[in-house]
Amino acid sequence: QVQLVESGGGLVQPGESLRLSCAASENIFSRAIMGWYRQAPGKERELVAVISSDGGTNYANSVKGRFTVSIDNDKNTVYLEMNSLKLEDTAVYYCNARFYYSTYWGQGTQVTVSS
Repeated sequence: QVQLVESGGGLVQPGESLRLSCAASENIFSRAIMGWYRQAPGKERELVAVISSDGGTNYANSVKGRFTVSIDNDKNTVYLEMNSLKLEDTAVYYCNARFYYSTYWGQGTQVTVSS
């Protein structure tokens, strides 16, 4: 059973930055596609960014050029660097690990962008 624990959320003003972390209970990055999703109040959960085992990345159009996903294999951690945050980035952010036969989610971390 893989466990994912997110951290790094908080309250920031528009234009500021945050870095989210997702610590995995074991090194899974060679076997899973790692993703960050978010869910705003009243909206469906949406994909923000993914990173594959070969380091390939993909981003939602709304965050391209502002967010960066990366992996630190030594720390079993996936990061989401978020810059130039906007009000509409406010959401609960979830870490996701997708294997061939199973998917795991973290508990989520709240990001609030407010002036």
